[in-house]
Amino acid sequence: MKLDCPRKAFFEATSAASLAASSRTSVTILQHLKVEASETGIRVLGCDGEMWVERQIPSIVRETGSVCLQASLLKDIVSSLADADLELRTLDGQGALLVQGASEYRLQTIDAMDFPEPPAFGSDGELTLPFGQIKDAINSVIFAVSTDNHRQVLTGVLFQYDGAKLTLVATDTHRLAVKQIHQEGIGATISTIVPDKALRALMGMPVADDEMITLRFGDGRLGVEAGGAKVVSQLLAGVYPNWDRVVPKESTRSWMVDVKELMNKVDRCLILARDNANRVRFKGEGDQIIIAAHSDEKGDAKEEVGMVSNNGDIEIAFNGRYVTDAIKVVEAIGIKAAEEQAAADQSKKAQGESARTKAIGAYFEMTESMRPAVVKPTDDDSFFCVIMPMALA
Repeated sequence: MKLDCPRKAFFEATSAASLAASSRTSVTILQHLKVEASETGIRVLGCDGEMWVERQIPSIVRETGSVCLQASLLKDIVSSLADADLELRTLDGQGALLVQGASEYRLQTIDAMDFPEPPAFGSDGELTLPFGQIKDAINSVIFAVSTDNHRQVLTGVLFQYDGAKLTLVATDTHRLAVKQIHQEGIGATISTIVPDKALRALMGMPVADDEMITLRFGDGRLGVEAGGAKVVSQLLAGVYPNWDRVVPKESTRSWMVDVKELMNKVDRCLILARDNANRVRFKGEGDQIIIAAHSDEKGDAKEEVGMVSNNGDIEIAFNGRYVTDAIKVVEAIGIKAAEEQAAADQSKKAQGESARTKAIGAYFEMTESMRPAVVKPTDDDSFFCVIMPMALA
């Protein structure tokens, strides 16, 4: 095998495929990437036994063939090279040579014959959406996915489509994020759980936001193929909890706040709150929220932010990081809406100014200090986040 390729394209391909490579497995070949050169270009493939990520890039192929190279090593080397063409070739003995100018790296290889190829994925159900829309929806909830492998179903995002509404749900039991897309005719009825890792690989696909992309579900797998990239992943088995039961059906108190101002002040309080499980106290008084954090070793923080109150004289504590995670999504939704409106009404220059200067608001809806609160945009009902409170002390 012998090929020439731009470093940038090769690095993007190896970085994407490395999302599927596993450094923790005892199966040696899964710690590697398969690099295959054919008449049509280069194919880079990574696999962890449950997910496959493939990228295809054009290149000058002088000799066809394939080889497996250690994933993290290859990515680290390619990332450090200059932004110019590189050459990769297999040696007559064992190994491969990566060359760029005077730089040479002789790398150990293993036989590519045993590398697992992506399995077929059925078409029991499909969802077809603009890539930007599905990417935004995933970004709206993925922050709430659990990292606890003892509850596997919570390490993914629930996809539910009933023919009129697509709902994405993620929870780690301390918070719950829900994003809904009201749209008919985008696919078949679906209820399935997609692993966090697969969704992150999907969002990194080289596809334009306005390009239509199809998510295919079947044989217990998700398969997506577009833009010279492919992601195939096992779906998570099990029953997702009845998430709707934890969503408060009513609220008796609310705050309406500017998300940028709130985010800045909560972030500052978190500097001290890190030593106290990120506990940040919020106290509504009239038209102000007093934000406070305490550290036995470092001291105390106090901030104030203006708000519009509806019976909002209440004191409640949250993990401050959970609050900022939720309002970042609210801010992103607000910016997107402002950009879309500006694009319809103004020039590109005015669009940028409008998107940056328009204030974006969030509602905090509550009942009592030890009951969950709901955070959502003030002018968009497609997203909300339920956050469990912490003890005030």
